[in-house]
Amino acid sequence: MATGSTVDADEVAFFAGIADSWWDPKGPFKPLHQLNPTRLAYIRQEVCRHFDLKDTLRPYETLRFLDIGCGGGLLSEPLKRLGADLVSVDASEKNIKVASLHAEQSGLDIDYRNTTAEALADAGETFDVIVNMEVIEHVADVSAYLEACRKLLKPGGIMLLSTINRTSKAYLFAIIGAEVILRWLPRGAHDWNKFLTPKELSDALEAASFTPSAPTGFSFNPLGGRWSLSDRDVAVNYAMSAAG
Repeated sequence: MATGSTVDADEVAFFAGIADSWWDPKGPFKPLHQLNPTRLAYIRQEVCRHFDLKDTLRPYETLRFLDIGCGGGLLSEPLKRLGADLVSVDASEKNIKVASLHAEQSGLDIDYRNTTAEALADAGETFDVIVNMEVIEHVADVSAYLEACRKLLKPGGIMLLSTINRTSKAYLFAIIGAEVILRWLPRGAHDWNKFLTPKELSDALEAASFTPSAPTGFSFNPLGGRWSLSDRDVAVNYAMSAAG
């Protein structure tokens, strides 16, 4: 396991314990499989807008991407197919092994590394785009983590984040609903006390010298079982872009 001041060892161990299930769409990562098209749509929307790119089949070919907390590679593989020059990192060695094997089986050459944002920053690595999805609620020190991310972002670059709001609705849906009643996620996957409100995340980003955007909601329709982007509904899942 990669270590550092922002790595929460208990969180890494928890997800390493279910790493073999990353690519099972009916397993413990089912919610991420369902959410993935909406996450990718948000990333594509923000990156194309920020860099004034044409929305082609491979719009990311001129950009160097970093996927932090890549897990089994659910985002990394489609980002690579869209042309990204991609480095994907995770603090769990087991996650990286699972992701690397799946990418090899899929014929994708992805630079997977068992390391941390801090270690990359210390090594002087820089990126045009940082993908930071469903990660910040699992780190040990939000401020230190974002400072490392800022060092990793090239001037004029952009970071995309998504997380869960700290609201009573989020507790009801993301923990009681998803973990206890529906059992979409293993018990203990989230700690409500570590969730950040959009204001808290925006303030933390500004303190780390980012320029954050207004939040965009990831809204779930339980009847259709589908996610969509929302300008209004940020009560549970939401995303935010941060310019360097």
